[in-house]
Amino acid sequence: MALDEAPLSPTPRTTVVRGRQRAQAERTALLDVFRSARLCHLGVLVGNVPRVLPTVYGVDPDGPDRAGTLYLHGSVAARSMVEAPDQDICVTVTVVDGLVLARSAFHHSMNYRSAVVVGRPRRVEDPEERTRALDAIVDQVVPGRSAHLRGHTRKELAATSVLALSLYEASVKARAGGPIDDDADIMAGGVWAGVVPVHETMGGVVRAKDVEPDLAVPDHVLALCRA
Repeated sequence: MALDEAPLSPTPRTTVVRGRQRAQAERTALLDVFRSARLCHLGVLVGNVPRVLPTVYGVDPDGPDRAGTLYLHGSVAARSMVEAPDQDICVTVTVVDGLVLARSAFHHSMNYRSAVVVGRPRRVEDPEERTRALDAIVDQVVPGRSAHLRGHTRKELAATSVLALSLYEASVKARAGGPIDDDADIMAGGVWAGVVPVHETMGGVVRAKDVEPDLAVPDHVLALCRA
């Protein structure tokens, strides 16, 4: 099933209940969240204790899993990577677009886009898929970076665990717009309200000390700084 053919929130555990008016229906919203972020949080039980771990990820909308594939990676010795394939996990991604400042503390909010994906991951054993997954993870952080790097060594691959999670069981919520204040607070006046937009910005490139002085900054890095 292609990603754009699968409905969002297809199961009871991905159905948005709280704030359902903010639930998104189109699968394109899911890709938008993943493309706009660089970090996800993996929720997994480790020794029957929940752990929520920040990690980078890669996405293949045409991957081999139902509705596309989300890739995660970590050390082969990491308990989260070892235990995850034996249970259902949860992966979340959030992009903050603005701070919503209302006339009362109660109505303060944020403009955001957030995605939740649940399911049972599988270990990626196929060498070609492992390479594609690791390249996708690098390119999620810096688009186009993987094409400029040497290949993965056997030692590096042996030390790395790669997990794949279907994008089928997913939901997306989003908020946009200004504050929603009580009429009484609006009528009373005297308190500023509005939105402070939030944007990600990149700083200037810092060359590693051991890079050849005449080696130019590659275009894909410059493009990242201009974005």
